[in-house]
Amino acid sequence: MKTACHIILLLHFCLSLPAQQYYVRGEVKDEAGNVLQNVTILQHKTGYMFRSGSTGTFGIVANQLTDTFTFSMEGYRTEKVPVNAENYLSVRLKILTGAASRQRRGKLSSFTKDLEKQEQKSWLTGDETYASLVENHFVNTKKNPNTGMSLNVDRASYSNIRRFITLNSLVPPDAVRIEEMLNYFNLGYHPPEANNIFNIKTTLTGCPWNPENQLMYINLSSARLDLDTLPPSHLVFLIDVSGSMDMPTRLPLLQSAFRLLVNNLREKDTVSVVVYGGITGIMLNATSGKEKEKILKVIDELEPGGTTPGESGIKLAYSVARNHFIKGGNNRVILATDGDFNVGLRTEAELDELISSQKESGIYLTCLGVGMGNYKDSKIQTLSQKGNGNFAYLDNFKEAEKVLLKEFTQTLYAVADNVYMDVVFNPEYVKEYRLVGFDNKVGVLRDSLSYVEGGEIGSGHSMLAIFEITPTELNKGAIKDNFTTGKLGDIHLQYQRPGNEKKELFNYSSRFEYVPFPELEKCYQFSAAVSMFGSLLRNSTFLKNIGWNEVISLAEHSAGENDLLQKEFISLVQQAKNLYSKVKKKKGNNGE
Repeated sequence: MKTACHIILLLHFCLSLPAQQYYVRGEVKDEAGNVLQNVTILQHKTGYMFRSGSTGTFGIVANQLTDTFTFSMEGYRTEKVPVNAENYLSVRLKILTGAASRQRRGKLSSFTKDLEKQEQKSWLTGDETYASLVENHFVNTKKNPNTGMSLNVDRASYSNIRRFITLNSLVPPDAVRIEEMLNYFNLGYHPPEANNIFNIKTTLTGCPWNPENQLMYINLSSARLDLDTLPPSHLVFLIDVSGSMDMPTRLPLLQSAFRLLVNNLREKDTVSVVVYGGITGIMLNATSGKEKEKILKVIDELEPGGTTPGESGIKLAYSVARNHFIKGGNNRVILATDGDFNVGLRTEAELDELISSQKESGIYLTCLGVGMGNYKDSKIQTLSQKGNGNFAYLDNFKEAEKVLLKEFTQTLYAVADNVYMDVVFNPEYVKEYRLVGFDNKVGVLRDSLSYVEGGEIGSGHSMLAIFEITPTELNKGAIKDNFTTGKLGDIHLQYQRPGNEKKELFNYSSRFEYVPFPELEKCYQFSAAVSMFGSLLRNSTFLKNIGWNEVISLAEHSAGENDLLQKEFISLVQQAKNLYSKVKKKKGNNGE
């Protein structure tokens, strides 16, 4: 009996021993031998996911000697590899080529050949996420005379900045995108000549933050479409109704915003409503704009709850858009969310690939961001950039009214797609130049295969691009002698008309005509104040001896008397001055 007990205990002990463990070690590199960090590694027998470290190496515990691992990374061919734990594993990933590579590589906001790549620390603000940006630096014109940039009507950054300051909170530097701040005000609109889509105007003037330098303004204005003659639209309202949207500034704000939009619709326009959250489904199939009460009833009855399956919602919305596609019409998905996807695809790279695959369908994407605390700016920005669309942030009802009522055609009707501008400076007049705004993501700059893909420009939009210029001696002499027959540079604008694959080119030659800053049109002076404000919020190294008082003074001098948005800007800068001054004083008292 005692022997039997011993045998039972021995068997129990052996069965309770953990299975033998193995340790799989290896490295991941590209074809050139460069280490690849953050590669996704799928262990097939367990289904667990791992990532390669900063040196491209990995170590994974396994319960069996042999297994199969899949290695994947955006921009590279996925590799499925048999593994033996006794052998050191060396994996080489091949770079994707052609269309697949373009879909999965990073998208630059602007590009200058051989521009030095730099690092920047990330900024954390609760659970909000922002793409880390690197500010554009000065470029030697003789070495690199041309720079390109993607143009669009995005203006989310300004209203998001306003939200932070209104709540008495510091603004994350990476939330500041100066080109979007300028877009917000639609400054300096000059309608194109008949039959032209665009008008370009350039101005050379002094630099208010650095008297030794100059500013070159490029003012691009798009044709204004007549609402009465616009083609019919099919709009898919894709609304996030997950639990995170259960706040007054989220779903209720969006419901009010969509009410404004519905009231602007014509009989020939149609609306579908798709939701994702506790449920993902079609709440309303294509319904005429004439049936406003029916559409509004569906919107008003939406209630928040559940997780955030953004992937399934996006796929369903595009499926609905394709099923009701209007040939020659305006087909658009309007995604309204705080961007906090937590089911299905989640990362910027995964969402990038998902939305890029939908882009060629001829369906546009407008993104409306809301919320605070868990607002995912970086994810919504990725979707709008890759989805042939635009991006706005709604911090209050007035902003919803501005975006969806007052700027209805700018937001929802494109006059041109894939708009890309290339600027070639004349080194005789420009020693160095720096593009203000259009800063690139850190991760994209590290990627040698990143590219600039043009954006969407809406009806009646005015865009300002600002370059800070270090003048040559010839430049200074020409101003002194009032010489105006030289050429500052050439501008090449490439674009496509909606629904047309043919690329068109608009060329413009910028003459050397200098206007002293005090004599500039007020709109350009005001835009300088806006860019200075953005630079201060980003703690830019390029603003020397300039503070909040100079921004306020310039804005007060140049703001339109009856322009409420510009008056609000002055108030916002004053609030920022008080906020940042208190923080600086507090740090000083703490000996920091």
